[in-house]
Amino acid sequence: MAPSLEEPTQVDLDAPLKAAPKLVAPEPEHCPGPESKLAGEGDACAGCPNQQICASAPKGPDPDIPLITARLSSISHKILVLSGKGGVGKSTFTTMLAHAFASNAENTVGIMDTDICGPSIPKMMGVESDKIHISNAGWDPVWVADNLCVMSVQFMLPNRDDAVIWRGPKKNGLIKQFLKDVEWGEMDYLLVDTPPGTSDEHLSVNSFLKESGVDGAVLVTTPQEVSLLDVRKEIDFCHKAGIKVLGIIENMSGFVCPSCTHKSQIFKATTGGARRLAKQTGIPFLGAVPLDPRVGLACDYGESFFDNFPDSPACQALRQVVRNVAKQIGSDPEEVLPDGPIVSA
Repeated sequence: MAPSLEEPTQVDLDAPLKAAPKLVAPEPEHCPGPESKLAGEGDACAGCPNQQICASAPKGPDPDIPLITARLSSISHKILVLSGKGGVGKSTFTTMLAHAFASNAENTVGIMDTDICGPSIPKMMGVESDKIHISNAGWDPVWVADNLCVMSVQFMLPNRDDAVIWRGPKKNGLIKQFLKDVEWGEMDYLLVDTPPGTSDEHLSVNSFLKESGVDGAVLVTTPQEVSLLDVRKEIDFCHKAGIKVLGIIENMSGFVCPSCTHKSQIFKATTGGARRLAKQTGIPFLGAVPLDPRVGLACDYGESFFDNFPDSPACQALRQVVRNVAKQIGSDPEEVLPDGPIVSA
């Protein structure tokens, strides 16, 4: 039978993310969520075996929200990195953005890897084999450099190739621990790397960080329409969740040969790419970063592409993106990343 085209149930994006009630049957297709204020009362709940369980589950503000807000109070800027489509280089871009911010020794930068099932940040940052240390103050993040640290589920796995096979509530619980129990300390920038899409991890991060304040989200896409289709959905999610969109970045925007620096369009922008989408939606276009095979090598070896190839076209484009991001969050671009004027995107 074809999927129903009936009006979908409105999902409560402000629903508190506490311990989920134990259900006796799978959630139906249009389930508003067992932690939602609509749980057990929505149209989709009629006839569901879980209706009474969800309706009687405790609702109200999450008591851990004030603890999270207090823990993150010394972090100046919190930036989400989102992508609608997987494979557009979002995590790669997060690491390059972190290295770029940290290239100024005055900045302290952290990455929180919320891609629970595909935690690639530790590998890209060269700290894959490290483990979390627990002190009286909480969990200590893994430090890549004196002013750059990472927290990821990868540090908690017994073996590097172990799969994380978790349902939503357990993912939500770990993300809460990353925010509530990690001793982030005083920090200028916390970059939150998210998995593709608009699902449990995104709802958790938005719910937990709402009180402490999020500067906004940076959306990463590639030029082709198949990627932009999902970015439009990501923009819609941000609007519904009340997350400010700082801008769109077009990654893999052409290929620059490392030998002759000739630029070729590998992924053609058949519908105008991210620049046109930004113009259509009124969202800032933060810049375009070309492909460079050395980016992949740097990630595989856990090295900073930003530091190793400062004169590459991709690095120069990235520096421009960082300055534009700084401008969007109200920082002085020259203080964030000195050396070079801002060029309007």
